Amino acid sequence: MKNFFSNIKGDAFGGITAGIVALPLALAFGVSSGLGPSAGLYGAIFISFFAALFGGTNTQISGPTAPMTAVSMVIIAGIIAANDGSVEKALPAILTVFLLAGLIQIGLGLIGLGKYIRYIPYPVVSGFMTAIGVIILVTQILPMLGYYPKEDMDYVNQFKPQAEEVILENILKEEAGEGILVLEDFKETINRAEKVTEADILKESTTLAGKDASGVIGALKVLPRALQNINWLEIILALGTIFIIYGFKRITTKIPSTLVALIVMSAVAILAGLDYRPIPEIPQGLPELKTEIFTQFSLGSITPYVFTALTLSLLGAIDSLLTSVVADNMTKTKHKPNKELVGQGIGNSIASLFGGIPGAGATIRTVVNINSGGKTRLSGMIAGVLLFIILLALAPLASKIPAAVLAGILITVGIGVMDYKGLKAIPYLPKDVKIGPLKFSMEVVIMLTVLGLSTFWNLVYAVGIGLVIASLMFMKKIGDLTAERSDVKALKEEAWKDEIGFPDNLKEEVFIKHIKGPLFFGSTSDFQALSKQIPDTATTVIIRLGRMQYMDQSGLYAMEDVLQDLSNKNIEVLFVGLLDQPKYMMERIDIIPDLIPREHIFETFKECLMWVKDNVKDIY
Repeated sequence: MKNFFSNIKGDAFGGITAGIVALPLALAFGVSSGLGPSAGLYGAIFISFFAALFGGTNTQISGPTAPMTAVSMVIIAGIIAANDGSVEKALPAILTVFLLAGLIQIGLGLIGLGKYIRYIPYPVVSGFMTAIGVIILVTQILPMLGYYPKEDMDYVNQFKPQAEEVILENILKEEAGEGILVLEDFKETINRAEKVTEADILKESTTLAGKDASGVIGALKVLPRALQNINWLEIILALGTIFIIYGFKRITTKIPSTLVALIVMSAVAILAGLDYRPIPEIPQGLPELKTEIFTQFSLGSITPYVFTALTLSLLGAIDSLLTSVVADNMTKTKHKPNKELVGQGIGNSIASLFGGIPGAGATIRTVVNINSGGKTRLSGMIAGVLLFIILLALAPLASKIPAAVLAGILITVGIGVMDYKGLKAIPYLPKDVKIGPLKFSMEVVIMLTVLGLSTFWNLVYAVGIGLVIASLMFMKKIGDLTAERSDVKALKEEAWKDEIGFPDNLKEEVFIKHIKGPLFFGSTSDFQALSKQIPDTATTVIIRLGRMQYMDQSGLYAMEDVLQDLSNKNIEVLFVGLLDQPKYMMERIDIIPDLIPREHIFETFKECLMWVKDNVKDIY
């Protein structure tokens, strides 16, 4: 407790500054997610406070981030579309997924998986982060132009025929659920269809229009219509915001330029009485506990989103721990990765219970906190408390912020989140893969694959596919390297230092196999060729295993097959330098002692050589 308040002045200033930086971003991410600015603000409040209280990085400031919001946006849009376009109807399922993601993070921390997050390949992270930037940029073009597809009646009316089909399909599903056979009772279907009003059709058409215009592809599809219906006031507000954000940084970086842009542009719009579009209203008062998560919970409703929740939790873990590393470098401290995951999980779980969107450790806010004097977890808690006070005191005023201003803020976020370091490296990475007449770097292929799939298809599956490709290519490279270094050759062509001086009269009878790396499923095919490569004159094979630290099940059975083939040829096999893990594996299936007697296992080559001299006879 003494350490908790050891830097109260610096922590107060750092927390207040970080909270001010977080405010416009929280509102913008909330609007972008589809749940409104209050969801972003609630997420920032609860995640900032509880992730700091229970987390493992003292100076970390957490809250909604661009990557987490981009994935959440996909989840929210999908669940809303599956619930007839009703946010209210879809909210329990959405928040349940967010709660599940938080609980998974807690589980990951408790079982100690935090230290393994660093093994996510850089090309996957690079492609994903760049895709996040592209998605934010493209999807914010429409609100920047002041165009909202659901309010374009000419566009909405195009979906009326499809809306009627959907309504009819729903009627048929209702009847099937009630046990009504449509082919035996057309009248019931007709009666229900006659009750459908123009308002019902318009509502469904609006939902379909919004779904069709969502995402990168949808935004690009309706962009021509948006350009024909530009709201010049909205675009001026958005461009003014962007200009201030980048321009004010040239004057000073001590005051957050994002906050300056938010205040200046909002004040201009409000005081000048401009006819602008405000953000959705932020409810005033204390956040309400969303009890419908529990009262309307259905395992079947969230089962399709379990993998999505897992991906969301892993993304939050990666995002947070990368920020933790940045904090470590700045403060010369060492974070606790598993404790950090538990803290992030608790923060996300509590935020979901009050309708907040999920978040993670935020790099910019953390850097601001450290530079402003924050040193302990109290700074993150103060940031959350500040946002809570703003919610209680300034909610009516914040509800008057122009939507175009938040669109401008998000565009700068999209530009900033892209991985320019990875993009600049593309021409210089070694081209080790050939596709037709073209040569590519495998890292570039992985990065571009994740970038393309994330941008135009699905963020969640793109990361999974990128990880699979990266893992397969890594295993292939390791297998190739192991095979390249482990060729079976006569002793005189491959003598190690301790093998020099081997008796000349035994060189044709004795062959040595050097295994210089792990024997796993990526390297077994070359190893299995061993028995076919040994000439008929050989009577003994020495397999040196001192550098084979690891053997998986595929390697184990490959070893068994080779030893069986050599045994059938009456060739004796000697092991030298067998390590503990491979020895344990071979003892489990009785390779030792059935195929390799314990007296044929030697710790050093010198001991093995003495056995060879005593037991291998010169055939000449």
